[in-house]
Amino acid sequence: MASSLAVQSSPTPTASFFMSSSSLSRCSFAHTSLSFNGPRSRMAPRNTIKCDISEPLNFGNGKPTIPVLNDRTLPKFLEYPRVGKTVSRKDIRLKLFSGTANPSLSQEIARYMGLELGKINIKRFADGEIYVKLQESVRGCDVFLLQPTCPPANENLMELLIMIDACRRASAKNITAVIPYFGYARADRKTQGRESIAAKLVANLITEAGANRVLACDLHSGQSMGYFDIPVDHVYGQPVILDYLASKRICSSDLVVVSPDVGGVARARAFAKKLSDAPLAIVDKRRHGHNVAEVMNLIGDVKGKVAVMVDDMIDTAGTIANGAALLHEEGAREVYACCTHAVFRYSAHLIFLI
Repeated sequence: MASSLAVQSSPTPTASFFMSSSSLSRCSFAHTSLSFNGPRSRMAPRNTIKCDISEPLNFGNGKPTIPVLNDRTLPKFLEYPRVGKTVSRKDIRLKLFSGTANPSLSQEIARYMGLELGKINIKRFADGEIYVKLQESVRGCDVFLLQPTCPPANENLMELLIMIDACRRASAKNITAVIPYFGYARADRKTQGRESIAAKLVANLITEAGANRVLACDLHSGQSMGYFDIPVDHVYGQPVILDYLASKRICSSDLVVVSPDVGGVARARAFAKKLSDAPLAIVDKRRHGHNVAEVMNLIGDVKGKVAVMVDDMIDTAGTIANGAALLHEEGAREVYACCTHAVFRYSAHLIFLI
């Protein structure tokens, strides 16, 4: 014999329960209503709530315990708060967009992540102004904009700022500016009076445009991260270079890491620790002007060793070429030049290196 549990509304705080010994298989709910009659108000029960319990009631400690109801027995108006939505991998709200600075790099990144680049229209008007329009919705999405500010630095930087602004106005949830090569990074301090700190200015522009985070690779100096008022993820190309040197099977006792200038000593020291704590040498360099370098002397011993010069970028290659010539004069057996950002604006020094 099936048993039931009925809860009847009453005008008093107490409720009357009618119980029996076994369980039921269904649960049905009916609404109760209130009626007000005359100067005195009273609550008149119109309907009752009947529940069919799938488990017997437990009378432990003299009090009945009502088990949890099965989701399938709930009425529709009670199901939504209890039922969670399952999010598949295809519904992940992550989008990649590429600027025009290095589309091949963006394609490779998207292929590695198993994603497709988002559709975006970037064009330039006759007067040089840049036009950007997203061709798909980014509302509520985590957007990554792939745009290094390599030469032409001003064009690519302005394009990045307009891309960020377009995503912000399209209600993107988070905007991450992926800047493998951060332009103006070398203008990170004042070396003379009445100079600007352009790196700080560029950081302010990216922040004010609407970026929530910046991802950069091998900044010229770590202090550039402090110029941003938003989080900065600083990644390094060091593991790739180390894998290349490991493939050369050079004996660790023959290695010496060379910093091409005094400013890169910290970078070279960190690199040397990865190479079995190899010895360190420093090239003492004097500059007579921008992009003009003159090597003075070498601090350290490189005779009969394999010298590995490490720098963050090679622009005109003047520093690397002059440093390599000095290392050969000091008796280095082989010279390797390693960098993350190969700008290579002029080719005269590259012919020397080859």
